[in-house]
Amino acid sequence: MASSLNTPITTTYAGEFAGKYIAAALLSGDTLDKGGITIKPNVKFKEVIKKLDTGSIVKDATCDFVQTDNVVTLTERILQPSEFDVNLVLCKKDFRSDWEAVEMGYSAYDNLPPAFADFLIAHVSEKVSQNIEQQVWNGTGAANGISGFSTLFAADANVLKATTAATSITAANVITELGILVDKIPNAVKYKDDLHLYVSNHIFAQYVRALGGFGAAGVGAAGVGTAGPNQDLGQALLFDGIKVFRAPGLDTNDMVAAEKSNLFFGTGLLSDKNEVRVLDMGDLDGSQNVRIIMRFTYGIQYGIPGDIAYYTI
Repeated sequence: MASSLNTPITTTYAGEFAGKYIAAALLSGDTLDKGGITIKPNVKFKEVIKKLDTGSIVKDATCDFVQTDNVVTLTERILQPSEFDVNLVLCKKDFRSDWEAVEMGYSAYDNLPPAFADFLIAHVSEKVSQNIEQQVWNGTGAANGISGFSTLFAADANVLKATTAATSITAANVITELGILVDKIPNAVKYKDDLHLYVSNHIFAQYVRALGGFGAAGVGAAGVGTAGPNQDLGQALLFDGIKVFRAPGLDTNDMVAAEKSNLFFGTGLLSDKNEVRVLDMGDLDGSQNVRIIMRFTYGIQYGIPGDIAYYTI
């Protein structure tokens, strides 16, 4: 007679399926999910980002062709994703209350159905995406991470720095502080279609509160539409006609003004080497543990530092 025990399974997601799961992990943070920066997939090792500066190319006309020497400068920056992995052990017992008995199996030897494997992957992917959101903007280059945009901008003398005497950003001063950042944007970049003001959750909240009538910017005590705080301003906010993008990975009092086309996120997420493995350890060591293994790469880079303005307190 066949055994009545459920048979634990080991599932490997590779290739196309791996790409989908890895993509969910890498691209679910707000900055990437909402298209805040330029995403470059399939970066196997390195990708060269070319920078072209033509200087002043207009001159007085003559009857002859007179070449303007030394006006075309071509430089490059390297986008090189770093390798990361997740080696996680979860106990099926901890998740049993979230699943019907029929889904996990009635036996004490729990089955690991595909739906449960999907749940575990989704759970881990959410954690990975949160980590990447933080690393993209605020990574310090320490172990298990990368140097984020804030770290790189602070160290780059060619990135424009917006200086302030403020010690914190509140609803009372947020409009003034946003103005300090906007005033640092080069005229050649200001009001470009893909120019964004990237702000932290804190600054975004203070700006919404100020628009609700609690700032000192002359919007009135009742705020926009005389609705006070009881209003839905949505995410598509503008400041001085420039798009405001809420970037949760930014530090509390940090802001960046840059073109989306000048900020890059590179990853090899569509590479066949990416794998997501869900391993039920029941048959191997008799435990109720499930191992989740993920491998992925990502990195960031920016193009022209002189077109970027960075604000911090």
